[in-house]
Amino acid sequence: MQRLKEIEVEMLAAPDKQVSLTDPDSRSMKTRAQGIVGYNVQTAVDAEHHLIIAHEVTNEGTDRRQLTNMSIRSKEALGQDNLTIIADRSYFRSEEILASYDAGFRPLVPATYTSNNVAQGRFAKTDFIYIDSDNEYLCPAGERLRCTGITTYANKKYYSYTSKACKGCHIKTQCTTGKERRIRRWEHADVLGDMQAWLEQATESMKIRRQTVEHPFGTIKARMGATHFLTRILGRVSTEMSLHILAYNMKRVINIVGINRLMDAIEA
Repeated sequence: MQRLKEIEVEMLAAPDKQVSLTDPDSRSMKTRAQGIVGYNVQTAVDAEHHLIIAHEVTNEGTDRRQLTNMSIRSKEALGQDNLTIIADRSYFRSEEILASYDAGFRPLVPATYTSNNVAQGRFAKTDFIYIDSDNEYLCPAGERLRCTGITTYANKKYYSYTSKACKGCHIKTQCTTGKERRIRRWEHADVLGDMQAWLEQATESMKIRRQTVEHPFGTIKARMGATHFLTRILGRVSTEMSLHILAYNMKRVINIVGINRLMDAIEA
């Protein structure tokens, strides 16, 4: 019990309220299955040759803060501007998408919806059409929701919209359990709207992402085997991962151009 109390003090003092006794740098990772304590490996892969052009090992439990970072690393590696960055919905974070957009990238990230309305059979926010010229929303019943003010939440500015027509609406039960339906719109929501329009045009984008990013991960994991990382501490794990990626890229280049052309390029 005394040892546990000492660990509790150490845990509460940690910025993220986590302590790993096996590897002090490892952290709890958010996974679809059961949780795991380890590291989060980020990779950027080119869609043409499946080469890993940038990578980083982090101990952040999610991908939500990694979009801009990996976009910039990709730009530096390729020396190209105006890159299209495709990522899955685990990277969706409005601030990251805005930062990536402002940095000159074209992010394609499916939105995540956290509202309970859809699960409970009610209208989602996407069922309300924003009318930019009037700064209003058109609801499924054909009524207008007008802007009623500005609020700040999590250091982000939102515009609030509602309608007096909710009180007598004949489909209100399909919309809200409150007195009236309220819609919040982020001040930079037009960026998210542009991205959604790009996604609707690029119908094959998520298929391309799966075929591109998952290919190297599957190959590297197969080579690593069941033991996964053999080292501990973030710096050492990063070095180990770099060696895995170097080996992957070398073998990938050999498969693409052949050993003779590769050796000629190295000698040159």
